[in-house]
This record gives sequence, structure tokens and C-alpha cells, in this order.
Amino acid sequence: MKIKKHIVLIFITAFGYAQNDTITENKLQEVVVTGQFEPQSIKKSVFNVRVITAKDIQNLAANNLSDVLNQYLNITVRPSGVDGRSTVSLFGLDARYFKIMVDNVPLVNEAGLGNNTDLSQINLNDIEQIEIVEGSMGVTHGANAVTGILNIITKKSSKDKWNISATAQEETVGEEFEFFDKGRHIQAIKVSNSISENWFASISANRNDFQGFLDGKQGKNHIENDGLRGNRWLPKEQLNTTALVAFAKNQFRIFYKFEYLDENIDFYNSTVQSGFNSELGSYRYADDKRYLNNRYFHNLNSTGKIFNKLSYNVSVSHQKQERSIEDFRYYLFTRNEANNVKIKDQSMETFYSTGTISNFFSDKKVALQLGYELVHSRGFSLPVRETLENYDFFASSEINASEKLSIRPGIRFSAQSKFKNQHASSLGLRYLFLNDFELRGSYGNSFRTPTFEELYYYFVNDSHFYIGNENLIPETSTSYEISLKKSVSLTSGLKVSTSFSGSFLDIDDKIDMALIRINPSTLIREFQYINISKYKMWNFSTMNQFKKGNWNLNFGAALVGISQKIENQIFASNEKFLYSFNINSNISYFVPKWQTTFSAYYKYNGKTQQFVEGNSEYIISTIDASNWLDASIRKSFFKNQLEATIGARNILDITNINQTRANDGAAHGTSSNIMLAYGRSYFFKLTYNLNF
Repeated sequence: MKIKKHIVLIFITAFGYAQNDTITENKLQEVVVTGQFEPQSIKKSVFNVRVITAKDIQNLAANNLSDVLNQYLNITVRPSGVDGRSTVSLFGLDARYFKIMVDNVPLVNEAGLGNNTDLSQINLNDIEQIEIVEGSMGVTHGANAVTGILNIITKKSSKDKWNISATAQEETVGEEFEFFDKGRHIQAIKVSNSISENWFASISANRNDFQGFLDGKQGKNHIENDGLRGNRWLPKEQLNTTALVAFAKNQFRIFYKFEYLDENIDFYNSTVQSGFNSELGSYRYADDKRYLNNRYFHNLNSTGKIFNKLSYNVSVSHQKQERSIEDFRYYLFTRNEANNVKIKDQSMETFYSTGTISNFFSDKKVALQLGYELVHSRGFSLPVRETLENYDFFASSEINASEKLSIRPGIRFSAQSKFKNQHASSLGLRYLFLNDFELRGSYGNSFRTPTFEELYYYFVNDSHFYIGNENLIPETSTSYEISLKKSVSLTSGLKVSTSFSGSFLDIDDKIDMALIRINPSTLIREFQYINISKYKMWNFSTMNQFKKGNWNLNFGAALVGISQKIENQIFASNEKFLYSFNINSNISYFVPKWQTTFSAYYKYNGKTQQFVEGNSEYIISTIDASNWLDASIRKSFFKNQLEATIGARNILDITNINQTRANDGAAHGTSSNIMLAYGRSYFFKLTYNLNF
């Protein structure tokens, strides 16, 4: 009850809204590039583009992208202590429907391209800003951009000759912390140089050492066979390095970016065994394993003019991410490893290219953009190796019927190597009323192609049999969105921005894992991915920003309704709408005299419901509501050369939340806990900046 009262108090005091409309110097002047023919202000964009600035990321002292998106309305971040992954859910749909890109290029992972990306693997070192567009973006960004896209814009220039920064960050994991042995330890360094008027180069490295979360367990070197060995959340160490070279002269720009990720996740078996031999005598050991992930990212981009008129933008990218599993025996008395065997478990290698050409007409009332996208992906998952390709062509036009009215139709054709050819279409409208009212509306249909896992997955244990399905067909979707925004600057100096939006999404042939039969002789439950579902979602949300002087106050709320009809080969669910309510809020205050920013972020994820498979019917499973509160103080010293940030995450100390009837499909129906976080943690971050 005290917690609930505390939340209400926070709500009343309006800890503002922490997504795009967060801390900005002058929001109306923000320039966006995602989905645009050329960089332009948010006000001119037909799409609703939401921006997360570099200052927002600094105030959060975010370790990775999951820390940032955890504050975003309509987005739910689901971390896993079991495999170390953090994925995103938007409007109740998982990361397979939401595309993540870096400089307009989808980011590869071991099972796909752009989708189902592990947010914890995305480094925030050199980010200029993050742009998010909700809704169907199938015309401009192709398959799987069903619920939206996220585009990470990296820094490619500097006003200074040299920029050198070094960062160290120490963070507790719940109540656990020791230098080197417990908690989270981060070190980063970045060097950039404006070599000449035209050339710019940068290089950076970031090490993120998460020592895991014990939560009552006893760690790696526990020698008793009492089930307490190991960690509740697995230890994970990441090394991320990037390099960039950019050239710009007049209207011609070109850059090459390289990124390498190396990640190790350690699993310590809770079962301790005993043995004896003449060499070691009596000994104890455990059969452990290590997950090894690495990713290479190459991107070459060029923009400029052809014949001093036509504008082009072309990217060519080669990416590869693979995961290996290393099994080994760990001897607890000597603390040595032996019998190490490494096997490549999953990989995805992709050649990707996209390009556009525009500015065909001198009349600025009509703009036309033609584009292409080529994808060649070679995936591997034991024991399957397959190639998936698509060749897409799209056209989009922006018609400025008047200074107030803009219309943007578009269409895409996608030739698929594995599936029937697909298409997407869209129509966007923007109208500027008097008194700074902005009305936007959009229609779009798109498609999602089955993932490598859905096509070729294979897993068997004692009671379950899971298998992919090569006969899957792409999902198709239709979406509608409308929004009204009002911005005003009062004589008192108060700036207010308020928006209301509503959207509707309808998906056919949705893919889900379903029970296809119960083997009568073995009683093994056999599951397979099949096109079995219909999915409908409507969303109503409001976002409000208040800015006066050094104060920023933001608040947002959303109500989401989801209907999903699932039909497997044994029984079906109904199409009842299930609802959830979410709140985001944030407040910040900058004290010029102290060069200090105080920030607080609050998010409420309301109770959610979903249909899950029971023994003889689909039943409703409920996930309890949760509250999240972060706070930080960021101060600059010595003319911004030194910057210190202290703060706390998860102040309300959330760990697990309850999910009812999650196991009704098993032999007995029980509730279960979802590991949401490892409790309240504290951090201290110190950054040294040398600019000259």
C-alpha cells in the first residue's frame, strides 16, 4: 500500500515523460533523418518521429540501449538472466516486428537482420541521437518494420580539432558490489580528430563487465552439491570497438564505419559432482559452459548530387554475427578448466545494400524518391545452413499541396527467394492548422517474413518436441494512425507541447508456436511454428512537454487493447480484447551556477493479459503491473572537462513480477515469476573530456 501511495504521489507531481520529448535545448528545431527524403525539422515531417537526445542518454548514464528504451512509452524491455539477452516489445508484439538500425542500416544478430536484436549488445558511445517512428514503415524500410523502426544516428563530425574522452563507471547489482568481483564495471575511451576541413576520423572502445547477480547463490567456486552454485543472472563481459572515417566537401559526403563486438556469457552448473583418480585423488567438478558471441559490422555510405541536381544516398554493408558454445569441465579444488570443446551454434552473415535517388523536379511542391534494397543472408543453426534473399524496389512521393498540407504516398515490391513476392503500400498526410496545431494521419500495409528460427528451429527434450516449419508464409498487416499536436510559447516563457494520437493494427497469418499433437505412445507434446493467429491492436496515447527556463517536465500515458485469435490443430482461443495502461514521466532541472542537472524518470507498466495454451483450451494469463523509477545528478567541473554522474536505478526495488497460469499446459497449472530486474542499484560515472 505504501508503494502504491508513493506511485500516486510521483504521478501527481508529474515526473515528466522520458521518451522522444525529453530534455532538448529547443525541441522545435530538432532535425531528423529517419524516413525523410532529406534531413528536416520534426514539424515538416509527415511521420511522427520521436527523438532521444545524447543529453537524455547522459542523464540516464545508460549502459546500453535497453536502459534507454526502458523509459519509452509503449515499449517494454524484457531482460533475461538466463541467456543475458534484452529484447523489446512494442504494442504487445515482440522484437520480430520492430526494426533496429544504425545509420539507416539494419543491425544483424545471430538469427536475423534488424529484428529480435539484443539491446544489451548495442553500444551508446558515439550516438548523436536516436530516432523512433511508430507504425508501419514497410514502404521505406521493408520486411518486419510492422510496429515501427528505431534508427541510431552516430556522430560523424566535430567543431573541435581533437575530442578525447575517457569514462569509468561503477555500478552495484542489487546490493552486490566489489571492485573486479561483483557488480558492473565499465571503461570507455574515444578519440576523434577533425583532420582537415573535409576529413574526420574517430575510434572508440567500450568494456562492460557485468559480474552477474548471485541473489542467494554462491557463485563459480562453491563446492557443495546443494543447488546453490552459480548465479541467478549470468555473468557477461562485452568489448565493443568502433572506427569511423568521414569525408565531406560541398554536397558530397562519404563515410565508412566498422564495429566489432565480443561477448562472453558464463553458465555455472548448479550440480557439483565428485570423482577420484590417481593423478588428482578425490576431486569435485562441474560441467559448465560459455556462450561466445561476436559481431562484425561494416558500413560504407555515400550521399551527394548527380548532374548537380539529383540527390542520392547509398549504403553498402557487410555484417556477421555468430554464437559458439564452449563446454568444459571445471575442477573446483584447483580452479582449472579441462576438456574444452567449442561448437558453433548459430550464425548469420549478411550482405546488405540500400539506396535512394530523389529531387527529380525543380518544383518543390512535388518530390519523388526511388529506392532499392538488396539482402543476401546466409544463416546457420545446428544442423541447418540456408540462404535467404530479397530484392526490393520502392517509390515514394511527397506532395506539398499548400504550405499547410503535405501528402505522401508510397509503394514497395519485394522479390523473395524463399516466399511468394510481397508488397507494401502507405499514405501519409500532414496538415498545419492555425495556432500551431499539427494534424497527421497515415495508412500502411506491410509484411513480416518468417525468421530463420521459425523456419528451421529444432529442439527435443524428455517431454516436449519443438520444430520449425519451412512451409510458413509471411504475415501481412494493415495499420492506421492519426495524431494531433499543439505547441505554444507563452509570454511567461513557458513552452508547452501536447499531442494526442490513436492507432490501429491488424495482422493476418500471424506465426506462433502451437501444439500440433500429443504423441499417444510417449505422451510427448509436439509443438511447431505455424501461421495460426489473427492479431488486432488499438492504442490511444497522449504526450505532454513543459519547458520553462531550466526546467523540463514531461508526461505521457497510453491505453492499449489487444485481440488475438489463435487456432492450433486441437483447439482455439476467442477474439476478446485485453487491455493495458502505461505511464511515462520525467523531470529535470539544470542549475547554471553549479553546472548541475537533476533528473528523475518514472514508468508504470500496467497489468497485461494474454492467451496461453492450456491442456484443452486457450486460457488467459495475467502479468502483474510494475513500477520503475530512476534518478541521477550530473555535474560538470573545470569548464566541462570533467563530468560526474551519480544516481540510482530501480529505486522501487523491483525484482520479479508474477504471471498467473503460465504453466497450465504442463502436468499441473501454476503461477510463475518473470525476472524483471535484480533490484535497486546505484552507480557512479566519471568522464574526462579534452577538446581543443
